[in-house]
Amino acid sequence: MDILGNISKEQFLKEYWQKKPLLIRQAYPNFEPLIPADELAGMSLEEEIESRIIMENGPDSPWQLLSGPFQEDTFSNLPEDKWTLLIQGVDQWVPEAADLLQDFNFIPNWRIDDLMISFATDGGSVGPHYDQYDVFLLQAEGQREWRIGQMCSEHDDFLKETKLRILSQFEETDRWTLEPGDMLYLPPRLAHYGISQGNGQTYSIGFRAPSQSELMHSLVDQIDASSNEDQRYGDPDLELQENCGEISDAALQQVREFMTQALADPVLLSDTIGKLMTEPKYSQEKDDKGAKSAQEYTISDLKYDLQAIDIERELHSRFAFNCTQGQYSFYAGGKVYPIKENCLELVKYLTQSRLYSGQKLLTLCEDSNNEKLLLNLWRDGHFFSAE
Repeated sequence: MDILGNISKEQFLKEYWQKKPLLIRQAYPNFEPLIPADELAGMSLEEEIESRIIMENGPDSPWQLLSGPFQEDTFSNLPEDKWTLLIQGVDQWVPEAADLLQDFNFIPNWRIDDLMISFATDGGSVGPHYDQYDVFLLQAEGQREWRIGQMCSEHDDFLKETKLRILSQFEETDRWTLEPGDMLYLPPRLAHYGISQGNGQTYSIGFRAPSQSELMHSLVDQIDASSNEDQRYGDPDLELQENCGEISDAALQQVREFMTQALADPVLLSDTIGKLMTEPKYSQEKDDKGAKSAQEYTISDLKYDLQAIDIERELHSRFAFNCTQGQYSFYAGGKVYPIKENCLELVKYLTQSRLYSGQKLLTLCEDSNNEKLLLNLWRDGHFFSAE
C-alpha cells in the first residue's frame, strides 16, 4: 500500500525525513478506526496499559494531567469538551494496530516505537509542544486541526503552571484540517498544536530516538557483559608532572583513545543497538498454565506447531539483525542470538513481517542452524500458532 501519496519512499527519505513536514491527503482512503471510543476507554481501566487524560481547563490547574489506570466513573466526571484520552502502545495489545505499523517498514522497523491513540472531545488538545522523535499523525475518526510552528530546542520555555511540556511561545507557520484517512508527518523538534473539531481519534506512529545517555548506558552494559579484564587504562609514555594531583591533557587523550578503541568494535556497537532497540516497551505477563516450560519444548514440538498454516510474532516482540565483519547476530526482546551466515534468509523473512507461513518456516528448518534459532525464539515466547 502506498501511504505517501504521490511521493516515492526514496523522495520522502531524501527531502522530508527529519527535515520538514509533509501533509498526505487520503494516505488511507476510506479509513475506519480500529477501535471504537468506548473500547479505548475500557483499555484505560487496565493496570498494565499506559493511559493519560489531559484537560485544558482542569479543576485543579490549566492543562491538568491525570494518569491511569482509571475507574469507570472517571469519564462521567469529565467536562463535556476540551479533554483528551491517550492510550500508549496500542500495537502491543491490538493485532490490527501492530499490522498497521507494517506499512511504515520503509523506515527500519527497529526504529518504530509504538502506535498511540488519542481520543479527543471537541476542542480537545495536548497543547502546543514538540517531540524529540519523528511522528506520523493519522486521522482515524472525526476532524482535527493541526497548526505547525517553529523548530525548537532545549532552550525553549514551557508553561510553569502545568507538568506538561507545553510551549510558552508558539509561532504558527501553517494550518491544516485533517479528515479520516489524512496523515501528517512531522520531523523531530517541530512545534505543533492539534485541536479536535468535534469528537475524534488520531493515531500517532512514533519512532524510537534513544538519547545519548540511553545509548551510553546500553553501551556500558554491553561492555560489562563482554568485558575483558586485560583491557585496562595504561600510560606507557607517562612523564613527570609538576603537580601530582593534576589530570593532564595527555592523560585525557589517553582515556579518549582507550574509549575510542572500544567504540571502534562494530560487533559491540551492533549488540548495543540491537539489544536496546528490541527491548519490549512494556513487560508482558504470559499465562503459562498447562504449557510446557522452555526446557521441555523440543524440536518435535516446534515442527508440530509449524504445521499450522499461519504463525504470528507476539505483539510485544521486536526483531533486528546485523552482519558485521563475518559475524552475524539476531536480536529479539533485548537479547542477542548469535547466528550463522546461512541463517540470513530466515532472519530477513522474520524481520519483514509479523505473519509467517508455517510451511515456509518448516522448509527453512531443514537447515540445523535455522532450526536452532527458531527453537530458541519459540522457547523465549516470540511466536504463537494462529490455530
